[in-house]
Amino acid sequence: MHLAITGSIATDHLMTFPGKFADSLVPDQLDKISLSFLVDDLDVRRGGCAANISYALARLGHRALLVGAVGRDFEAEYRGWLDDAGVDTSGVLVSETRHTARFVCTTDTDLAQFATFYAGAMSESRDIDLFAIGQDFDLVLVGPDDPDGMLRHTRACRERGVPFAADVSQQLAFAEGDMIRDLIDGATYLFSNDYEAALIEQKTGWSSADVQAHVKTRIVTRGKAGVTVYPADGDPIEVKAIEGVVAVDPTGVGDSFRAGFLAGIAAGLDFERSAQIGCTIAASVVETKGTQEYELEREGFLKRFGAAYGEQAEAEVGAALSLA
Repeated sequence: MHLAITGSIATDHLMTFPGKFADSLVPDQLDKISLSFLVDDLDVRRGGCAANISYALARLGHRALLVGAVGRDFEAEYRGWLDDAGVDTSGVLVSETRHTARFVCTTDTDLAQFATFYAGAMSESRDIDLFAIGQDFDLVLVGPDDPDGMLRHTRACRERGVPFAADVSQQLAFAEGDMIRDLIDGATYLFSNDYEAALIEQKTGWSSADVQAHVKTRIVTRGKAGVTVYPADGDPIEVKAIEGVVAVDPTGVGDSFRAGFLAGIAAGLDFERSAQIGCTIAASVVETKGTQEYELEREGFLKRFGAAYGEQAEAEVGAALSLA
């Protein structure tokens, strides 16, 4: 299965605040908010939604085409890291003038986050002609990116009849209803967390049933409560999260889940198994600082998977995935 993953490629600047943001918020003064949080540490990591998803897919044995725009600084080390991991970076556009996008995020002890994203070279993704890069895609994931770039990729997929997965996520805060409707209409898969699912309904004016009518399958992640898959036909599928997770940093967890789900689909597995793979790799990411620094070794992955979902599920996934 030939997958193209479009979206942001960035460096992550991750900080930890040893307290709770909520303790410094005054509800009736939020319109005047002006706060500074003294943090304990700073980690500079590789990130970006599309890069994170492509990296996780490679770790699960699937080589996907990464499509996005970066600055020249990407060439110094980041491209080699992804190439070595097994990601196809031939679809990456290198800007002549802008720096690679940057994500700056502070996380508190409740794992609440304040984040800022600098687009930089990402704004040039609107100049990428996806189907000039490749013609034989079985599925294109349109992830958070320059808004015009997201619309261009989505419309190109619809015009050519190529299945696509809609992952608006971080851009939901920016996007208005018309844009969101355009980005998700006709999607084979729609990814969101439960908050984003509610925001999609609020901004589009569509009910949950309306959203379902415009896509084939919805996948809604719910943190510790697991995942719900709403197929085009049939009853919702509930998948529990991995238990016993020691959370360190939630950054990139949603990206890794998407990769796990897509790896399962690409391997011919059903929705339940695919969501279980997503939950298992997501557990590894949330236990690690950084979005691409986790360990993913075949025996340990399958052991953890089997402990959560049973021996039969473990055997099916072990036979389907080509983990190292």
